[in-house]
Amino acid sequence: MFSANRLVKLTQDLIKIDSQNPPGDERRIAVFIKRLLFKSGLNTRLLEFGKNRFNTITVLKGKKSEISLLITPHLDTVPFGKNWKYPPLAARIHKNRIYGRGATDCKGNLAVGLEVLRNLAEENIKLNYDIIFAATADEETGSQHGLLPLLERKIIKPTYALILDADEFDIILAQKGLMHIKIGILGRKAHGAYPERGINAIDIALEVINKIKKIKFPYRKHRLLKPPTINVGTIRGGDKVNMVADWCEFELDVRFLPGMDKHKIISSIKNKVRSVTKNFKFEITALQAPSQIRTDHILVYSLKQASTNAIGKYRLKGSQGATVMTFFDKYNIPCVATGFGSSQCAHATDEYVAVNNLILGYNMLRNFLFVFDKYVR
Repeated sequence: MFSANRLVKLTQDLIKIDSQNPPGDERRIAVFIKRLLFKSGLNTRLLEFGKNRFNTITVLKGKKSEISLLITPHLDTVPFGKNWKYPPLAARIHKNRIYGRGATDCKGNLAVGLEVLRNLAEENIKLNYDIIFAATADEETGSQHGLLPLLERKIIKPTYALILDADEFDIILAQKGLMHIKIGILGRKAHGAYPERGINAIDIALEVINKIKKIKFPYRKHRLLKPPTINVGTIRGGDKVNMVADWCEFELDVRFLPGMDKHKIISSIKNKVRSVTKNFKFEITALQAPSQIRTDHILVYSLKQASTNAIGKYRLKGSQGATVMTFFDKYNIPCVATGFGSSQCAHATDEYVAVNNLILGYNMLRNFLFVFDKYVR
């Protein structure tokens, strides 16, 4: 039997467990989940991929096991930061909002998923497919200790995947690709009083950056995603103010659309650097392909119906940022994302989740499981 009070308390309990990443330590929250689900008759595996980097895997067996649905929120949060009005681990309720780090990203979603799972177990409900519930570590810094090894080592092999990591019941069908590029410019040292005797790498880097920012990538407009972007995220250079800098290093964050060629993007950026200097280093430090799923896919159709039943409408969205969606593409696992966080709260000071979102989120997720059940028989 569903209890709103039990869901709210669970959300508070999860927020009160510190799982900041960095430094990265999901042991306490993983053990909490294992004990919680055990009380509902569910056994949970704890898998550690790095010291204290724990993941939880729980399987609710269905009538058949030929088909499985993965539901996956994450355990870690970004660091607290400063200037909180409501202490980040207090999980204080004010005006129907639960405040705390991770309330929206992603412990509210985690609480909803756990509550749906344990209610199904307590009611002894068996669907026509297995539910694999994987609450993972390290999502905030790349999933190297979480979802990636679970998939790579075939510890989980779902037929379909639902990612619980979004806000306001949005159904995320597409996301941009991500590319991080580190560019090092080399110059020649000299005394700051005689800059003509040296080659200033910072000056060269500024010229290079100006050219890169003017690149117009060819792309096909996407109805759910904004145009491609380039952002200069970091820049460092020089050793001392009274010296001509013989080095400068900057990093680019490139977001690109489905259908764009990553090799052409890299080539365009390299050509702009070469047009200014031949003395540089170029390194791709991160790369994730874009991802998208058809609007008529069974996952999407079931979510649209469940959202309409729960909140009276549905919203199809694209993610401008990177999520774990792309990890599933490599294994040909159809996936979609949704979630019940509060808009513009993820990673923010005084992060919160609306209590009403949690309750409606529970209704939407549970309804989705039963709608989906009709189509996989």
